[in-house]
Amino acid sequence: MAPARVDVRRARPLLGTFVDISASGATHEVTARAVDAAFAAIADVHRLMSFHDNGSDVGRLNREATLHPVTVDASTLAVLQTALDLHRRSGGAFDIAVAPVLQDLGLLPRDRSVALARSEVATSAAIELLTDNRVAFRTPGMAIDLGGVAKGFAVDRALNVLKGAGVTAAIVNAGGDLATFGPLAQSIGIRDPRDPARIICSVALRDRALASSGRSVDPVRSSDRAAIAVIDPQSQEPTAGIIGATVVAPTCMIADAITKVVMIMGAHASPLLDHFSADAMMVEASGDICMTANWNDLVSRAA
Repeated sequence: MAPARVDVRRARPLLGTFVDISASGATHEVTARAVDAAFAAIADVHRLMSFHDNGSDVGRLNREATLHPVTVDASTLAVLQTALDLHRRSGGAFDIAVAPVLQDLGLLPRDRSVALARSEVATSAAIELLTDNRVAFRTPGMAIDLGGVAKGFAVDRALNVLKGAGVTAAIVNAGGDLATFGPLAQSIGIRDPRDPARIICSVALRDRALASSGRSVDPVRSSDRAAIAVIDPQSQEPTAGIIGATVVAPTCMIADAITKVVMIMGAHASPLLDHFSADAMMVEASGDICMTANWNDLVSRAA
């Protein structure tokens, strides 16, 4: 007889939010060890890619990469590669080099040794990936923030750890950026960015990832409902036309990053969504709700 299903659910403060992991496996001991290993993987990403930690790869890059190439961890390099690819494919809408603008808005702490005046903000095109995991910045004083992509990467990394440790089904949720695997679909409620207490709809998620961005709530940066979370790199101003976006994609890193592109580009992000086999729902400032053609197939219950 097959052993009964066992569930383990735990939450820890990581990545500037609370990370919740629910997992099922053959035995409680195996599943609990797998969940601990998944949290350890997330903690590694936090340690490597935190903007706030001067000893992280991001901290060292922001201090030193304009002076000389900096060697980073393979995980950090992988996230940088994805970020630069998204920068190119989005025509510059996704840009990890907006850190100085976020500092000006009070969304990131200011370090005068690396911050630039807004008129001098560099773009991701000034980031050079070299051999042997080395990274250089070609514009003096530039700074990067991986907050728009690293959280999704951490969720993916945790899910892969769980899969490799004998877990049969799991969901990893980092402040609303989440991914699932297993035989059954999970019903995920999508909150209204105009009123976070209200659920717009729920989507059925199975072996996919989901991420949301909005102007009302961004737990990675602030608990203030009025916080501005997404910046248009071209105007160096907060997004205005779209006030909330949710993306479903094969990986959480892609879903996490593309929400920012959708917030900035709206319907013009369709080619990028198609390239990554992703779907999106967006809430316009006017109150209109727009979605990609396949979104209705994901909806499991209207609110």
